[in-house]
Amino acid sequence: MSTVPQVGEQLPGRTIHVDRATLVRYAGASGDFNQIHWDEATATAVGLPNVIAHGMWTMGAAVQVVVDWLGDAGRVSDYSVRFSAPVPVPHDGGADVRVEASVKAVDEQAGTASIALTATVDGTAVLSRALATVTLA
Repeated sequence: MSTVPQVGEQLPGRTIHVDRATLVRYAGASGDFNQIHWDEATATAVGLPNVIAHGMWTMGAAVQVVVDWLGDAGRVSDYSVRFSAPVPVPHDGGADVRVEASVKAVDEQAGTASIALTATVDGTAVLSRALATVTLA
């Protein structure tokens, strides 16, 4: 991205696949070994539909759309989300998280833009109020 974006401009979206192996790798990297992320019996016993992806994995995977568009993760100066639903990860086949993003606001004087993100699984929003502030080139 080398030109000033326009409000409403769509960033290239992407579908991110998550499976149980992804959860194991993320647990090792993050130190979050909560059983709801790998044991179906525990997850369903606490009322979840299945093992679920780590919320922070979901948040990090979603912002990659913005990073790819910018070409530099260091230009993301702020990022916040609200978790609106878990990402169930069935043993067979895993799950696909669809991420879309668009330019919500541009402040040319400050050299920043606000990017609104949506992340869904099977049509259900898993993140809401997802907003990244980025520094423009």
